[in-house]
Amino acid sequence: MRVLQASSLLLTIWGASASVIERQSQGGFEDGQPIDGNGKGAPFSGGTNHELDLQNPDNLGRQTTDNGVVPNIKWSFSDSKTRILRGGWVREQVVTDLPTSKQIASAQQHLTKGSIRELHWHRVAEWGYVYAGSIVVSGVNQDGQFEVAKLEEGDIWYFPKGVGHTVQGLEDENEFLLIFDDGDFDAVGTTFNVDDWITHTPKSILAKNFGLPESVFGSVPSPNPYILNSTIDNHNVTGGNGELTGNASFAYYAKDHPLEEVPGGGGTLRIVDSSTFPIATTVAATVVTLKPGALRELHWHPNAEEWLYFHKGQGRATVFLGSAAARTFNFRAGDTGVFPDNSGHYIENTSDTEDLVWIEIYKSDRVEDISLTQWLALTPAGVVADTLKIPLDIAENLQKEKQILIQNR
Repeated sequence: MRVLQASSLLLTIWGASASVIERQSQGGFEDGQPIDGNGKGAPFSGGTNHELDLQNPDNLGRQTTDNGVVPNIKWSFSDSKTRILRGGWVREQVVTDLPTSKQIASAQQHLTKGSIRELHWHRVAEWGYVYAGSIVVSGVNQDGQFEVAKLEEGDIWYFPKGVGHTVQGLEDENEFLLIFDDGDFDAVGTTFNVDDWITHTPKSILAKNFGLPESVFGSVPSPNPYILNSTIDNHNVTGGNGELTGNASFAYYAKDHPLEEVPGGGGTLRIVDSSTFPIATTVAATVVTLKPGALRELHWHPNAEEWLYFHKGQGRATVFLGSAAARTFNFRAGDTGVFPDNSGHYIENTSDTEDLVWIEIYKSDRVEDISLTQWLALTPAGVVADTLKIPLDIAENLQKEKQILIQNR
C-alpha cells in the first residue's frame, strides 16, 4: 500500500513538474509560444511540435502585418520520403507535397563513387545543380548528337524534354539538386527508364531491333534499380552526328561565368538563364548568397512563379498575394518554397553571422523581376507621395536603380 502511495505521489510530483516545464517559458515567439508581450496570445497547453515552433516564430503570429488566408508555400526535404538504394538515395518534392508549386518539382539525389542514375528520359525538362562532389552527365538528342561532361560543385546541366541521359558519381560522395518543369512529376508517363522498357518488350522484338540473340536480354534487371552500383566508365564516345558544344551544350560551367554586380552590396548572385546558358529554354535560375542581416529587396516576377531551395543558413520572407493577403514564413537549410506568380515578396537573412544561400528557379527562359523601389522611383513623384502619404522630397529621392541585395543597415 505504501509503495502504491509513494508511486502515486511521485506521479503527482512528476506531472506538476512537467506542467511547470511546459509553461515556464512565457517569453513569447522566440520561445516557441504564441504570445506577443502586449496582451495577445497565450502559451500552448495541448500537443505541439516545440522544435518546429522554435524554428518558425513568424508562424505563431509574430508579424502584425500578416493578414488574410495565404496557402502554405513551404516544404522541407526532411519531410519527404527518402528512397534508399544500392549506390545512393533520392528524395522528392512534388505537387502532392506542396500544392502551391504547380510549375516546378524537385529532388535531392546522392550517388556514391561509380554509381549510376540509370539510363532514362522524361517528358519534361531536367535541370541539375551540383553542390557536393563531381559527376559525369551524358545525353543524346534527337539528331544523334551527344555530350559527355564532367561537372563539379557549382556547375549545372539541362536536358530538354525527351533527351536520353544518365548521371554517374565520380567522388566518394556526390550530391545534387534536380529540377523538373512540371509540379506533377510523379505522374505516370513522366519518366521512362531504359531497363523498364526492355523488360516489357517481347524478346523476339528486341532481337529483331538490335540484331542480337534473344538470350542477350535475359539478365536485364526487373524491376529497374533506379540507382545502381558500378565503376567509373572511362570510354570515349565517338560517332553519330558529333558532340554538342557551344550554345547547344547541355553543360554550364560556373568558372566561365563571373558573378553579377549587385548595387546594394548585400551579397552575390549568379543568373543562369538562356542569356548565359542558351540550351535552358524552360528553366531559368539565380544562385544567391545573402550576407548576414541583408535583404533581397521587395520585388515580384512578372513572368513566372518563383520556386526556391535553401541550401545554407536561415531567413524569412513575407509573400503578398493582393487583396490584403500576406503571410510570413521562416526558412532554413533544406527547405523549399514557392512564391506564386506575380506575388510580392522579399527574403531577409535573419542570422547575424552566417550567409544565407539559396537557388531561385523559374519556369521560363529568362530571370525577370520588378523592384518595388525602382518602380516607385520611376513613377511621377507627386503620384507616389499622394498614394503613400509620404513627403514629396522622399518620393523624389527614391533609388532609381535596382538594389537587388541590400546590405544590413
